[in-house]
Amino acid sequence: MRTIIELPAAQIDALDALCRRERISRAEAIRQAVAAHVGRASAVARASAFGLWRDRGIDALSYERQLREEWDRPSIATSAKPAKSGSSSGNRSKRA
Repeated sequence: MRTIIELPAAQIDALDALCRRERISRAEAIRQAVAAHVGRASAVARASAFGLWRDRGIDALSYERQLREEWDRPSIATSAKPAKSGSSSGNRSKRA
């Protein structure tokens, strides 16, 4: 995918010097810079998620078990006895 970016002259000069030194194209240098930045941003996001449960009054495993217990409890819909087939109306007459 092609992208057009605006860079100040000082950054273009630094980029050109880097490209000559590394013997790579501007496009490759920019791809490498973007990949490095995205990698750092992902690492920061993962690190910031570490310890999210630290300030909660319950540990994550206990919380998970508590939620799963709800799955084992009968709900109102499943605890009600289903009506017997054909007996929903007690006034039906039998056919001969």
